[in-house]
Amino acid sequence: MTVSILLFLPIVAAVITALLKNGIAKHAALFFSVAQLVIALIFLSKFVPDASTQFVIDVPWISSYGIYFSAGIDGISMVLVLLTTVLVPLIILTTYQHQYKNEGAFYGLILFMQAGMLVVFTALDGFLFYVGWEAALIPIYFICALWGGENRIRITIKFFIYTFAGSLFMLVGIIYLYLQSPDKTFDIHNFYKMTLDVKHQSWVFWAFFLAFAIKMPLFPFHTWQPDTYTEAPSGGTMMLSGIMLKMGIYGVIRWMIPNAPLGFFHFQALAMILGVIGVVYASIIAFKQKDGKRLVAYSSIAHVGLIAAGIFAWNIAGVQGAMIQMLNHGINVVGMFFIWDIISRRLNTREIDQLGGIAKVAPRFAIGFLIILLGTVGLPLTNGFIGEFLLLKGVFDFSVQHYVNLVLAIVAGLTIIFGAVYMLRMYKNVMQGETNPLTTTFADVSGTEKFTLCLICVLVIALGIYPQPILHISEAAVTQLVNQIGSKFTM
Repeated sequence: MTVSILLFLPIVAAVITALLKNGIAKHAALFFSVAQLVIALIFLSKFVPDASTQFVIDVPWISSYGIYFSAGIDGISMVLVLLTTVLVPLIILTTYQHQYKNEGAFYGLILFMQAGMLVVFTALDGFLFYVGWEAALIPIYFICALWGGENRIRITIKFFIYTFAGSLFMLVGIIYLYLQSPDKTFDIHNFYKMTLDVKHQSWVFWAFFLAFAIKMPLFPFHTWQPDTYTEAPSGGTMMLSGIMLKMGIYGVIRWMIPNAPLGFFHFQALAMILGVIGVVYASIIAFKQKDGKRLVAYSSIAHVGLIAAGIFAWNIAGVQGAMIQMLNHGINVVGMFFIWDIISRRLNTREIDQLGGIAKVAPRFAIGFLIILLGTVGLPLTNGFIGEFLLLKGVFDFSVQHYVNLVLAIVAGLTIIFGAVYMLRMYKNVMQGETNPLTTTFADVSGTEKFTLCLICVLVIALGIYPQPILHISEAAVTQLVNQIGSKFTM
């Protein structure tokens, strides 16, 4: 049993779904995405949580250039595979109340995008990794351009140029590593074994860093994100924020730092500072937002900044915190965008100041909203708590001068508090107080909305009460990688 079934099933499913008529396509997409989740759970049941790579497929692809279709799953990949296969059916469920023109194409693109992201999270060949990276970009471009908001064309072109330009830098880095490889191969393990000097590793570091920082996005490469998240259709926004940005975070852990450890060590403090600046900057901007969807977009930038800071600390606590927080952030941000999708469909507005009193007329919706919000701000016993705790611990342990550690950790910690303030203020303005002529007829959730909201809330609470299974999946692989790369810093 190899990982190939996980990679090819969504491609076949995408083709079939694209050919189906409206009304049938969404059900087919949900069926195929649930089947993909079942397959991922079968892999999980057979997965041994050590540092090895399992379920490997390794066959010649373009052998004359050392290119192999090589993919597999270790503890780091498994968390991202679970993230992708859990969120895609949830995202499809959130779209059930929408009517899309050419529905088959819309859902087919979502499934094709899923295939590209799974390739990224499992690829062991640099060329295959790049193919998956670009394959995931193409469908989200069309999803945003065809089904997005009024300004979708201008904003989608900006998004495409940003991300594609970053991808080209990464391609240059991959080709450079290939040319330096004695065996002329794109194999990731051969890349890890190379011993380039600091100067050349610094160039490799920046080639990868630009691509991953744009995708995450990390300050100051984030400017495409708020507009794209706001103008994209809700399903596209959830795919971008819930899963696709994790490609950049995963790339830092799997490809950037291990392939250029000395270059990373040289710029480690700068990378850490950019991560923390992103937390501060996005939190300040979020305070001023009047559009609920845009507020969640800036909140996402702040959370990703903290995840990046934890990774750049490059210790076990920080990287483990990033692993579980990638999963938790995906669940929470999909939940928050789903909340605003429900509000927008019912009231035809996302302006926070126009709302109020919804909890009085929609108690089930209010409870679901509150649970997801508390997970987002990291309340103890919700899923966001353990990840933020480990990330902050990682920042505290950051091996630079002690006073720099303290300043970074305090700033990051304060902005978590700021995040709780602006999110709770948003909830108060939207859900509490008196109803107005706009909100008095707000209908409570039912049907697929209620079911989807319950699933998200269960995940928020379950992963908050008992996060250990997820931490156990990645622990051995993270420990080995952190120690292996950390030993090179002193070479």
